[in-house]
Amino acid sequence: MEKLRTAMNFCICYQKTLGYSVVSLLTIASEQIFSLVAFRCPCNSWNTLYGCVFLLVPALLLFLFGYMVNARTWLLLTGSCSLEKKHCCGSWGKGCFYLKVLAPVTVSILVAPLTWIAVALLSASFYECAASGSSLIRNQVCTDMDNPEACWELLEKIPCDENVVRQLLNENSTSKGGLVSFRAQSQILGWLLIVTIITVAFISKCISRCFFPVSYFQLKFWKIYLEKEREHFETKAKEHATQLAKRNINCFFEATNPPPFQTPSNEDWQEISLPYAFSKNDQCYSMIHKYINANRGKISTSGERDQISCVLRFVDEAHINEQGF
Repeated sequence: MEKLRTAMNFCICYQKTLGYSVVSLLTIASEQIFSLVAFRCPCNSWNTLYGCVFLLVPALLLFLFGYMVNARTWLLLTGSCSLEKKHCCGSWGKGCFYLKVLAPVTVSILVAPLTWIAVALLSASFYECAASGSSLIRNQVCTDMDNPEACWELLEKIPCDENVVRQLLNENSTSKGGLVSFRAQSQILGWLLIVTIITVAFISKCISRCFFPVSYFQLKFWKIYLEKEREHFETKAKEHATQLAKRNINCFFEATNPPPFQTPSNEDWQEISLPYAFSKNDQCYSMIHKYINANRGKISTSGERDQISCVLRFVDEAHINEQGF
């Protein structure tokens, strides 16, 4: 039991890292299955388009799907353009606010698309197909050939027959300098992309930690508070919803007038649903905490949006672990 508790604590502490790892592994597995089952390079003039589609379109779909299942996207957008607030939907200030909130979301969503592209480049099948039909490669390899058209046709057949490379070299030895292995090019680009991603991620992590407005131990306490707040919120929300449903059903079947029932207003729900905005003057650990203090006259909610901090997005994420759908 103690080992199970230790494992659970480890998963909770490193849930974001584990989540990224699972997404990456699933993307790698999907790419391998996709390459074996669906990909068949046509080895003709369609090579470039076909290879680029298989290399980039799945990455684009993963990117869009990431937005769809990211709950923070819907936290920001849900109800933001309702009828009574239409005048602010197109404002420049609100657009900048959306971009500021969605920027860290976009970074996390890029994990799957970039993983797809990196793994696809390392496996080299998609790139080899696309490069073999490229006009740039044609001009580089076939310019000095006696029969450039025949050279083009041979280049297009490289993904289907590796012996074509030897045939090209036998026909004209001057092409050796320009004819580089497409597989080698692809794998080099793949490793460069991986190194770039890891380097940028490491530097970004260091910079974000440097700009944290709180200390390490206060941050630790903050995350504990958010976890407990989420647990109590879910418990109380279920109790409250159960009582309200019970009252309404009883009144319906008994044909009686409903007794008074205190429940948060639409404005109250809207206030606690806003993305968290940090203020050095007010020690509030969540939007519920800020709402309670504001109602008691301790703080003012005006201008808080201008103080939103991208490095504190974990505050919003504490209550939106479920999928965006």
